[in-house]
Amino acid sequence: AVLARLRDAGLASIPGGGAEILVDRVRQQISPRKISAQGWLAVMREAHRLGIPSTATMMFGHIETTAERIAHLECLRALQDDTGGFLGFIPWPFQPGNTPLARTVPDLPVGSIDFLRMLAISRLYLDNIPHLQSSWVTQGTALGQLGLCFGADDLGSTMMEEHVVSAAGATFRTNAGELARLIVDLGYQPVQRTTTYAPVRVWE
Repeated sequence: AVLARLRDAGLASIPGGGAEILVDRVRQQISPRKISAQGWLAVMREAHRLGIPSTATMMFGHIETTAERIAHLECLRALQDDTGGFLGFIPWPFQPGNTPLARTVPDLPVGSIDFLRMLAISRLYLDNIPHLQSSWVTQGTALGQLGLCFGADDLGSTMMEEHVVSAAGATFRTNAGELARLIVDLGYQPVQRTTTYAPVRVWE
């Protein structure tokens, strides 16, 4: 009912944050106050049923196992097969700065190779989700750019404000012109888009 009211008031899409890892063993330890994995998937399913598309995220590189990362991808793939409502997928490594979890988990943070490997695996596994975003917000612009060579087709946005990642110590900054240059340098055509991936401007 809430989603229907929001849609009728003009809501055209929703972000896919809060997914973390869609395995309850993990969620109970890192985000015990958030809904269950099935609860998150149910919200997305209902949004898609109402004609509200969304993205999906994955915060990896903390207490989850490799098998649990794949379980997360499988949950998204299965729901996408049913609804087709996910427009994009954004995997990003856990940022350990200023977090209690960082004091209890060894071998943090996730390195560049693991980030790029996760992008490549995601592009292969989630071939039913049309777009894959390389997170310059958590990795910086150089590695964000490199992600476009590992299956990603989206560098995300410039964002007016951001509090979650920056609170953990990641404070990368950029602008639209710099993002366009990063894309051009790889031989690709930069296209500014809306949240629902409709083209707004083709950068020359």
